[in-house]
Amino acid sequence: MTTETAADTGTGSTDEPQHVDGTAELDALVADSDVVLTDFYADWCGPCQMIEPIVERLAAETDATVAKVDVDANQELAAAYGVRGVPTLVLFADGEQVEEIVGMQGEEQLRSLIDRYTN
Repeated sequence: MTTETAADTGTGSTDEPQHVDGTAELDALVADSDVVLTDFYADWCGPCQMIEPIVERLAAETDATVAKVDVDANQELAAAYGVRGVPTLVLFADGEQVEEIVGMQGEEQLRSLIDRYTN
């Protein structure tokens, strides 16, 4: 199985969530993409597991780039964005953080949030 990255497509957006490891990777993704939905999650988190299929569908079906950040492996990055609970979803548009949502969210709410910045 090959993994397509934003660099491979030249668009900044892919059909699958991109796992981000560190501030530099997230900064580059945000700089290269118009809209980025970042899912700060933990493997042990039940609500994170419940929202994962939603996040995957949003990556495949919207113009947003979707990033996933494991808060256990990236504690400094999570702290830099003030993540205190998971899941926390941070939306970037045009290089700036524009929204932050904590807790389980429905697909329609997240899709509507993305659409607000991509249309």
